[in-house]
Amino acid sequence: MAIWTSEIKELEKLYESLKGQFPDLEKELERLIRADDENIILLYSRRCLEVIITDLCERELKRPRKTEPLKGIIDKLHKEEKIPSHIISSMHGLNELSTYGAHPKDFDPEQVKPVLNNLDIIIKWYLKNKGYHPEAKPRSVVEGLESSSIEVSEATKSIAVLSFVDMSPEKDQEYFCDGIAEEIIHALSQIKNLKVVARSSAFAFKNKQADLREVGRILDVETILEGSIRKSGDRLRITAQFIKVSDGSHIWSERYDRDLEDVFAIQDEISMTIADILKVKLLPASKAIIPKRHSENIEAYSLYLKGMYYWQMLTSEGYRKAAEYFNHALEIDPDYALAYIGFGYVISLSTFWGNIPPNEGYTKIKEYIEKALKIDNTLADAYTLLGIINTHYLWVFKEAEKNFQHALQINPNLSMSHLYYSMFLIFTGRHEEAISEAKRAQQLDPLSIYINTYTGLIYDYTGRIDDAIKEYQITLAINPNFFITHYHLGRAFAAKGMIKESIAEYERAVDLSDYEASLPVAALTCSYYSIGEKDKADRLFESLKKRSETEYVPATSLYLIHRVRGEEALALDFLKKACNEHDSFLVWFRAHPFLIPEGSKYMALLKEMGLNY
Repeated sequence: MAIWTSEIKELEKLYESLKGQFPDLEKELERLIRADDENIILLYSRRCLEVIITDLCERELKRPRKTEPLKGIIDKLHKEEKIPSHIISSMHGLNELSTYGAHPKDFDPEQVKPVLNNLDIIIKWYLKNKGYHPEAKPRSVVEGLESSSIEVSEATKSIAVLSFVDMSPEKDQEYFCDGIAEEIIHALSQIKNLKVVARSSAFAFKNKQADLREVGRILDVETILEGSIRKSGDRLRITAQFIKVSDGSHIWSERYDRDLEDVFAIQDEISMTIADILKVKLLPASKAIIPKRHSENIEAYSLYLKGMYYWQMLTSEGYRKAAEYFNHALEIDPDYALAYIGFGYVISLSTFWGNIPPNEGYTKIKEYIEKALKIDNTLADAYTLLGIINTHYLWVFKEAEKNFQHALQINPNLSMSHLYYSMFLIFTGRHEEAISEAKRAQQLDPLSIYINTYTGLIYDYTGRIDDAIKEYQITLAINPNFFITHYHLGRAFAAKGMIKESIAEYERAVDLSDYEASLPVAALTCSYYSIGEKDKADRLFESLKKRSETEYVPATSLYLIHRVRGEEALALDFLKKACNEHDSFLVWFRAHPFLIPEGSKYMALLKEMGLNY
């Protein structure tokens, strides 16, 4: 049985529901669902997209398509905001994976599944956009859920809190809308027996006209909270609706007209109301957690929300802006524990992918964690950050595991804690446990490009390269511009001997990171050397060496290049330098036989320098 059988069946249901209403699309769909060769499936998937794009070109751009490439039209539709951005991402993902060239044998069968998933999303949106509603009954998230009751089992209570809509006249309160929703997510995630979808997945539908039942199906939740905010001066109007996914009915709704200073009380009231409606049995500790305030200063709170807004962009510019806002929030309120935690995460990511040296970055993170825990010792994120420090910088692995387990004991809904614990388990050789933790992180945050990318990396490190590639490709269908995914996909292709594809991914990673992240540059440099492109490799190598004179460049990057150049003594020198600096990537390198071969001089050096699991 083909691995994409279930996806074909979904498209077959769509085909059967059309009933002659869309003859051009139906013709291509029929050929697709009857095909049994992956190349033909890719071909007709692309033809289905072409039918849809041709129609959108005429209806939305008011002109015939002529011979213009699909990508050009998709970009124009995006630029003119004719199509929701998540549909644009699906179109680009399908277009890039399904390109039908002169050499069908070059296609990887693993491309088929994400192509079909994207096509399903695109067609459903297209039909809705055309005002056509198939008779087929939408698939329910929870089989057997009675429409007359919201009672569900203790184990399956679940909710997604969507980003609130900015209804302010100036449309300048997006960060505030995100922040209100995130505070409610944070409060609800403390509750025992309630699954709360993480921010990055719940907010993936922001500014999109999505059917809430479809959103619920994608996020695998039974209930959804959505709302809007209108801010005028110091006055707020907040509306909130609690909706049952199975039939789209409103369980509860409320409107709040209050002063800005009442925003904390409104958040508490919404959180407690939702908990009460779900009839979740709150422990006494949970009741105390929900109303806890981390700052009573509205200005500091607003700055914190802006910091979170920019951090979640996962870009170097976003990290810089987030750091500024967190710093400003702490200047106003030095006891703002969550701002210390947010700042800690930004520095952690910048230590990996930016230019902050480990001794500087991790020292600062530890300082912030200690301040945060002195203010509030129940912050799960603080213990997660401690686990990151003890794993990647101090190499105190027993203590790190205690940190991660304590974080998950405090808040089992914290997707990032599950993810970082999964990484820890990979380093200590517990592969099945690592995969289980990564999958749990995905369940809590199914659309997170960061979590899905690193779930792919977990598969990579367990030797399941094909599964890793599949995860990376699905992630790129969600967001094709995340450089870290392209970098890891390049590594996975290299592991399979697909050098041409690997180099293409490394090049994309370097372009998207604007050459700021050194490891993709090092990987591309090594690849160029391996195929005899010495001039290209030398130019990149020189650029890294020049950067290292004025800014921090991880020694692991230079170790890789010297090793590929056959300069063993220099490679050992830079590996020793990386050990002395406690380079953030060393723990990853130690766990991968290609990066640090078992039994080699390099592995012996790491063990001598104290990096032992």
